Amino acid sequence: MTRFKSLDIFRGFTLAAMILVNNPGNYHHVFPQLEHSIWHGCTFTDLIFPFFLFAVGNSMAFSLKNSDQLAPGLYWNKIVKRTIILFLLGLFLNIFPFVEWNSLHQLEWIPVAKYRYFGVLQRIALCYFSTAIILYYFRDKGAATISILLLLVYWLICYSGNPTDPYSLEGWFGTALDIRIFGASHLYHGEGTAFDPEDIWSVLPAISQTIFGYITGKYIIQKLTGKRELMNLFIVGLSFILIGYLWSFVFPINKKIWTSSYSVFSTGIALSFLGILIYLIEFQNIKGIIYTVLDDFGKNTLFI
Repeated sequence: MTRFKSLDIFRGFTLAAMILVNNPGNYHHVFPQLEHSIWHGCTFTDLIFPFFLFAVGNSMAFSLKNSDQLAPGLYWNKIVKRTIILFLLGLFLNIFPFVEWNSLHQLEWIPVAKYRYFGVLQRIALCYFSTAIILYYFRDKGAATISILLLLVYWLICYSGNPTDPYSLEGWFGTALDIRIFGASHLYHGEGTAFDPEDIWSVLPAISQTIFGYITGKYIIQKLTGKRELMNLFIVGLSFILIGYLWSFVFPINKKIWTSSYSVFSTGIALSFLGILIYLIEFQNIKGIIYTVLDDFGKNTLFI
């Protein structure tokens, strides 16, 4: 197999799911799984973003396949250019359409002092950039080790930042640093206070998730030739789910501060779901209208 359409379908499904959870209908009567967890926990909606990062890693297994043959200058140029484009697109979406209603019900320009720096595309950009650099200088085995270290280091930082209450909205260490460095006005206020779920501190386990996606993509390209290899993928996925769940007893699953247990748990679900798609599409050759739609979504993710 030289081309795994299931990876495109995985991306397409993730994008379609994102559209669904962003437009759930009447916000006063929303199906609970179409909303984020209030704090700890994991709903269907909480899986969309980590699925995106996992898919980014999958794609990098193809786009960076011959990266070791590139000179550092060419490699950096490619990575930095794509990172800047993604980050600026995210910043643009944060401030578009550049006006807001004031207290007098009049439209006025959004001041620069209120621009939110972080967001979904910005996090994807940071994860892409960090993963690309780690892979270039440390290769696959080194990247796997670093991904585990990032999960453990983030756990240590979270706990040591506030041992008495490390995993609550008020007690999480990152918010105080964000306010001090960037200012409260540049952070997300959807929780009723200055708190940004896509800040630079919780990006550490998200980078691990992207690396896991890359390793999975590399495994699929190089080793997945039959049902035995596919079963190995399922076993790893189920193992990740179990590890993430057990870890959650001491480090709760939480999307908003992107805990390490959440990263491992959602990666396991992504692995298992991708395994199902591979079985249905690559081995059983099942297709149809849903396949066609998701395939188009998967091939035009950034545009959509």
